[in-house]
Amino acid sequence: MNRRQAISLLSAALVVGGCAESKPEFKAVDITGAEHAKDFQLPDTEGRMRSLKDFHGKAVVLFFGYTQCPDVCPTTLNEIAEAKKLLGADGAKVQGIFVTVDPERDTPEVLRAYVANFGPDFVALRGTPEQTAALAKDFKIFYKKSEGKTSGAYTMDHSAASFVYDPQGRLRLYTRYGTGTQALADDLRLLLKAA
Repeated sequence: MNRRQAISLLSAALVVGGCAESKPEFKAVDITGAEHAKDFQLPDTEGRMRSLKDFHGKAVVLFFGYTQCPDVCPTTLNEIAEAKKLLGADGAKVQGIFVTVDPERDTPEVLRAYVANFGPDFVALRGTPEQTAALAKDFKIFYKKSEGKTSGAYTMDHSAASFVYDPQGRLRLYTRYGTGTQALADDLRLLLKAA
């Protein structure tokens, strides 16, 4: 190979490498292309069936929990609310969704009041016990009633992570509990920018 051919080959490699689309560097676990958690169909607190298509054009952060959760649930929902604030005007392009794993105690009224604490645009979903179990299976999340010391007193053990969808409705990220507000905001910014 002569010098001219080598320079030509190197130039071509640089052009191809420079034009290649770089993959975003998310802070959360990138699960783009996963075969689970592709959609949901559950009623909201007004009884309307909701699915991912209802939020097309927005990045969606979906979290499973229950209103009497002492720490993980309010912390996670607060992180979603704070991440929306960090995004400024783009925060309006993020939809927080809370799915209860305790439909026995989390009535529509209780859920409506609970999610309102995190923002007027948060949506709560509540299925029957059978719908909840089916959705949890599809999302590969765990939840289980843990009986308390007195009759009727119990807690819910459950997975503590959020599922993040891009504005086109594709599952993209699995955000572990405790990742933090800034990390979530950074990831949402990347998803919104790519839309």
